Amino acid sequence: MALIIALISGALMSIQGVFNTEVTDQTSIWVAAGWVQLTAFITCVAIWLFTGRQPIGGLMEVTPRYVMLGGILGALITYTVVRSMSGLGPAQASILIVVSQIVVAYCIELFGLFGVDKADFEWRKLIGAAVAVAGIIIFRK
Repeated sequence: MALIIALISGALMSIQGVFNTEVTDQTSIWVAAGWVQLTAFITCVAIWLFTGRQPIGGLMEVTPRYVMLGGILGALITYTVVRSMSGLGPAQASILIVVSQIVVAYCIELFGLFGVDKADFEWRKLIGAAVAVAGIIIFRK
């Protein structure tokens, strides 16, 4: 099930990037990013109202505090996705974004950053990341 959800997530990210780029072309980057964040907030509140309604006060208990920066990162992600898609096109931008995610995620696991359990170095993962980078080079040619 997690595999299917991950595939859906990737598809949704690509579609969202195209949508956000079109909104940006017709408005501005920060209007588009603000709209994305506002509609995401409204969606989250609506879903929260129809589900478990966990207490919001639990946010004050979250540690370490820096993990609360997800919304700021979300705004920056919206900006960078839109800019990369408008400059490179959806396919090329998406492949670069995904490879960047792979490399950074592996580094987070490898070094145990941000509270993630530290993973042992594995050659196959390094080779997989290298193949992904080679894919970028092939895709760009």
